[in-house]
Amino acid sequence: MNIREFNLPDDYAPTVKLWESIEAGVHVGRSDTPEEIQKKLKRDPDLFLVAELNGEIVGTVIGGYDGRRGMIYHLAVHKTLRERGVGAMLLDEVEKRLQAKGCVKCYLLVLADNENAIQFYENREWHEMKEVRIFGKEFS
Repeated sequence: MNIREFNLPDDYAPTVKLWESIEAGVHVGRSDTPEEIQKKLKRDPDLFLVAELNGEIVGTVIGGYDGRRGMIYHLAVHKTLRERGVGAMLLDEVEKRLQAKGCVKCYLLVLADNENAIQFYENREWHEMKEVRIFGKEFS
């Protein structure tokens, strides 16, 4: 297993294919186009990681850092490799990289009905912030 930084354009199609195969928790949307991914890569390319096995992308995680707070999203692992440490390796690496940038607080979003993901994060000392409500807006 190799954890490395995402490479656009080569990794784009297999990464989106992985995201689209995830049963719950990862939704491919407008912000996942090559143009939008390029914007992310200009800011902090070292926080978009893939797990590769035998030349195939089998996991991803995207971290973001605005200089004050971190964000983690699109943690995805191919269904045949779950519960084998791939997700933990990706999460550990992105957390390590965020901390190296000076990040002291980080957030991640989990859909309320994604019990497997909730358990995964709770087992890794992430805590639900019940006092916070999340608001979102898509710009046209």
